[in-house]
Amino acid sequence: MIGLSSYAGVMESPMNSAQEQQPFSPLTNSWSTQQESNENQKPTSVGGFVLVHAGAGYHSESKAKEYKHVCKRACQRAVDRLKAGALAVEAVAAALIELEDSPFTNAGMGSNLNLSGEIECDASIMDGKSLHYGAVGSISGIKNPVVVANRLLSEAQKGKLSAGRIPPCFLVGRGAHDWAVSQGIPPCPSEKMATKFSLSAYKRNKRKMELAEKIDTGHKQTKKRRQSSENENGSGCLDTVGAVVVDLEGNVAAAVSSGGLAMKHPGRVGQAAHYGCGCWAENACNMNPYSTAVSTSGSPFLASEDRVLGGVIVLRCCRCVEAQPSQNIQGILVEFLWSHTTESMCVGYMSAQDSKAKTHISRLPPGTIPGQSLAIEGGVCRLMSVVE
Repeated sequence: MIGLSSYAGVMESPMNSAQEQQPFSPLTNSWSTQQESNENQKPTSVGGFVLVHAGAGYHSESKAKEYKHVCKRACQRAVDRLKAGALAVEAVAAALIELEDSPFTNAGMGSNLNLSGEIECDASIMDGKSLHYGAVGSISGIKNPVVVANRLLSEAQKGKLSAGRIPPCFLVGRGAHDWAVSQGIPPCPSEKMATKFSLSAYKRNKRKMELAEKIDTGHKQTKKRRQSSENENGSGCLDTVGAVVVDLEGNVAAAVSSGGLAMKHPGRVGQAAHYGCGCWAENACNMNPYSTAVSTSGSPFLASEDRVLGGVIVLRCCRCVEAQPSQNIQGILVEFLWSHTTESMCVGYMSAQDSKAKTHISRLPPGTIPGQSLAIEGGVCRLMSVVE
């Protein structure tokens, strides 16, 4: 299934990508040159745009309201930061904190439990302006893993440590936890992060594994057990939350956070933490007039898998000019989309000019097979500001 939904902020009428966009077009000169020429010009208003998702997998109709509500809150949190003058990287971290705090997402609070019955999380964040990246893997005892990832990013931006040491950008396990605590980030016992839902799912999965091990009669049964485990951790549950943001200065940022697969081996680090895999953000440069931010979700993208289950949100933007350009008006054209091969994906999006976020649960058409079908939806938005 391939579809397109239209979106526009209050300053633009809805349109889809097939319509000709006459009022504006990308500048022929580079964005970086435009930024340099406007170095002393600052917008008199602040704003931006955020797109979030609450996991690719299966979103039951009975909990649809809760999934949409958490996406709406995450968008609002990011927009509040943008309106306060924050850059994209700060806003995207704010959105992720809201998603991690929800008991309905597989990130932070309520994450999947591993084989030992513990919660270990992965998270990463990237700043498109500096291309700095921060990540944690298999971290326990921290309520918001993205906060640690963001702190790693900000500390790395300060430069080298004493004696010329290179600051870390990716920490795992106990080292990540201890570093977070040393930075003043409060610990949270793993048992307090588990919810009734995640605990009941752990007990149910553990019983299934114990039963499967008892009746294991060889390679054939092992293969069936592996496939069954993959199905339980695929479209039947949620995996990973993410967000992408552009601020009114044109900076982009992306972030991702995940509790990982249910019943994973302790110490496993998933794709959410890996550089260039969980998320990516890069501002426009001399060779490319477009800024891009991406956040991914899903089970492992391996060639040996029978089904490729995953999802992605993408934001692309560029400077735009009107048919009759005004020197004191700047605009950013934002194109955004989400896509998934899972049964469903819940998303939310909002510009700083909107009064409230829009939310949507995208679903594959009835009769299609997850992992073998693809849904794509998206829209456009134009951000405008007056500069002095």
